[in-house]
Amino acid sequence: MKHDNTGSIASSTSIPPGPREPSTHPVAKGGPLQGLRVIELATVIMGPYAGQQFGDLGADVIKVEAPGGDPTRQFEPKRHPGMGGPTLNLNRNKRSVTLDLKDASDRDSLLALLETADAFITNVRPGALARLSLGWADVAAVNPRLVYATAQGFRSDSAMRDNAAYDDIIQAATGLVWLNEQVSGQPNYIPSVVADKVCGLMMVQSVLAALHYRDRTGRGQHVEIPMADTMIAFNLVEHLAGATLDPSHESDFGYRRVLSRERKACRTSDGWMCILPYNDANWRDFFEFAGDPEAATDPRFTTMAGRIANSDALYARMRSLTAQFSTAEWQRLCDDASIPAHPVYSLAESATSRYAQDGGLLTFAEHPTEGPYQLIGHPVRYSETPAQLRRHCPAQGQHTESVLDRPSQRSPGMTTVGRPPTPTGHITVNGDALS
Repeated sequence: MKHDNTGSIASSTSIPPGPREPSTHPVAKGGPLQGLRVIELATVIMGPYAGQQFGDLGADVIKVEAPGGDPTRQFEPKRHPGMGGPTLNLNRNKRSVTLDLKDASDRDSLLALLETADAFITNVRPGALARLSLGWADVAAVNPRLVYATAQGFRSDSAMRDNAAYDDIIQAATGLVWLNEQVSGQPNYIPSVVADKVCGLMMVQSVLAALHYRDRTGRGQHVEIPMADTMIAFNLVEHLAGATLDPSHESDFGYRRVLSRERKACRTSDGWMCILPYNDANWRDFFEFAGDPEAATDPRFTTMAGRIANSDALYARMRSLTAQFSTAEWQRLCDDASIPAHPVYSLAESATSRYAQDGGLLTFAEHPTEGPYQLIGHPVRYSETPAQLRRHCPAQGQHTESVLDRPSQRSPGMTTVGRPPTPTGHITVNGDALS
């Protein structure tokens, strides 16, 4: 097995190589965003996750890192300094450039890169960007066609514009911690960096919309994605609920069904399961299977409105009935009646399930310096332009000289702040060498 020490891959492979219906047309190489250049000045999860999406879909993503590197490089586990486990997936399909933006020469190098770019994504706070003379007006002066996307905790026109914010802060500020308290009695955080990931995806959506506008008009623009605003809007999709119509009261907020403290997984005779009858017929069939005909005709449970209003009683009644059958028996009964149901899986069980494995959602790849690692598959399938792994996560600053055309390590085929040369090397995914 041979690798180019740049981490480039001679022949890209879909992420992951799961089963697909054959296309009747030639498959386009490089992904749907091939030809776009994105400069990422971002750390931790949100911005790098957005950059990962662009890279997986074919964009040329250049990650700009401060001399200390992205903090995720220090996360565990890791085999070598600066190559922490999470960074191997978050920073795949990118090139890495190290710049000290407090140095005028390095700032000029970034501006030169931005002059060649289609989009700039960053989670640096507005005040810091202004102090570096890297605000929208500064950057638009060198590239008016650029889509300049900033994502930070709070809106730039608010009094909180320069407040530090991470996922837990946004969960607290946007009602997520309160929602958890309603069902658990404790003001717990959701055990996932959900705000970072939702806002990262919103960055991608917003940039693509602005690029479409740019392609029609020739004009770039500043796109701001405040985390707090994004998550307030996200949470209110269902939880505006009874407060939708004016006048309303604070107690009208919250979707009653999902805030029921009885809304829990069901104990079966041999495990735990989510059973989710949804429509009237589902609930009638469920109660008949469970041997509770009285509940099937209880007026509290025969309509959607009645079930929502009596969610506590409904879910308590349901959970009192499920221990009489095994998980497999419930799955068979529910499948036969088109009642949504699934066993409760751990993260490991979910990632290694037959479903996940058949879809290639977690596969093994071979990194040129870090050895074997688990590659998270791109979940969206494109019939003509599949997401691809074109290069492994780079070491910090690995491409500084080649991208900036500094003479000490100039790569063949590279022009000043130019596009990458044809990559060389091989990749191994799930033991199969692809060249």
